[in-house]
Amino acid sequence: MPRRKVGNPLALAVLSCLCQRPMHPYEMSLTMREQHHDSAVKLNFGSLYAVVEALAKAGFIVPIGESRQGGRPQRTVYGITDAGRAELHDWLRELLSQPAKEYPLLSAGLTFMTALPPAEVLAHLQLRIGHLEEAVEQARAQLRTFRGQPGTAAVAEVFLVEDEYQLAIQEAELTFVRRLADRIADGSLPGVAEWAAFHTR
Repeated sequence: MPRRKVGNPLALAVLSCLCQRPMHPYEMSLTMREQHHDSAVKLNFGSLYAVVEALAKAGFIVPIGESRQGGRPQRTVYGITDAGRAELHDWLRELLSQPAKEYPLLSAGLTFMTALPPAEVLAHLQLRIGHLEEAVEQARAQLRTFRGQPGTAAVAEVFLVEDEYQLAIQEAELTFVRRLADRIADGSLPGVAEWAAFHTR
């Protein structure tokens, strides 16, 4: 995969916003929150300004004017360039078509969990199960709200696929962690007896 000039996923959100219309950074942040982009990318204002500056330096966006509302400071409005649009399209094609190795924190915890006794690992996994159950229920409720009730306005399904994906990931993790906890608890995980014996030396 090619190394991106600006590889921060927040840049993807900025380019996507500017495909809709020219905006200043504060308007971008409002648009990202309104369109629920913060479920897919980490959004904070300091990082946003740094990403905007990097995109401008790379030639993907350009300042096209100034905006002032009331007594607020003057803000620079940016527009996307042809190069920026091409970068956005190429990046999206890559993300959608190419599986990538990711390094979730749970993987690190599972890799090194035998440094703790099995009983302690089990207790922490049970805590995680509780948190995941709450998160899954909240995500399901949020999707129900977005889809709307009969006779009310609803968000089109095409704009909810990232929420459905996040829910599917959480549900899969919950299923996995429950099964792992059960296998540790009943001793059916191969090697768990030796693991426990190591911590009783």
